[in-house]
Amino acid sequence: MAAAAREGIGVTTQNVFAGVDSHTDTLHIAVISDNGGHLADAEFTTTTAGYAAALAFIHAHGHVMAIGVEGTSSYGAGFTRAACSAGHRVIEASRPDRAERRRTGKSDPIDAYTAARAALSGRASSALKNDTVTGIHAPHDAARSAVKARTAALNQTGSTLITAPEAIRGKYGPLKSRTAPMPRPGYGRPETQSTSRS
Repeated sequence: MAAAAREGIGVTTQNVFAGVDSHTDTLHIAVISDNGGHLADAEFTTTTAGYAAALAFIHAHGHVMAIGVEGTSSYGAGFTRAACSAGHRVIEASRPDRAERRRTGKSDPIDAYTAARAALSGRASSALKNDTVTGIHAPHDAARSAVKARTAALNQTGSTLITAPEAIRGKYGPLKSRTAPMPRPGYGRPETQSTSRS
C-alpha cells in the first residue's frame, strides 16, 4: 500500500526525473523537475501492486525522462523489471559516497532525491545488468563461496593438527596443503572386501 505523497499529485506535461531508494520490503520514490526542483516523494511496497502504484505516481508528475535506481540487480531488481517493461529508461544510480552522505544526511527521501538528481545530471549512467549476466554470475558466486569454505576448513584443520597427537597428524597431515584432495568417505579406514556368492 502506497504511503501518502509529501506533496499533491498534479498531472502536467513537464519533463521529470525519478529516483528510487530500494529496500527489502519497501522502496522510496522521489520525483524532480528537469531543473532539479523537488516535486514529491512517497513510499511503496516491493510487490507487483506497489511497483504499479510507484510508476503511476511518477508518471502523474509529467513526462518521465529517466529513473535512477539504487540496486537495480539487488533490492531494486523487481522495480527495475517493472519499469523497463513499461518502457521507461532505467539507470543504475550508485549510492552516495561518504563525503556526500555527511554533507546531505542519510534518509530514504534524501537517497531517493539523490538518485533522481544523478539521473538528471548524467552522473548515473551505468548500464543495467540483464538477466543473462545475472544468471552467469550466480554459479560463479556459488563456486567462489565453495572455494572460500574449503580454504577455511583446510586452514582450521592445519591449525588443529599442530597440537594433535602424532597418530592423528600422520593420518590427516596431507590435509594441511590447500591443494591436497579432500578425503573420500571412509578415508583412513581399513579397506573392506566384498564377497560374492556362487
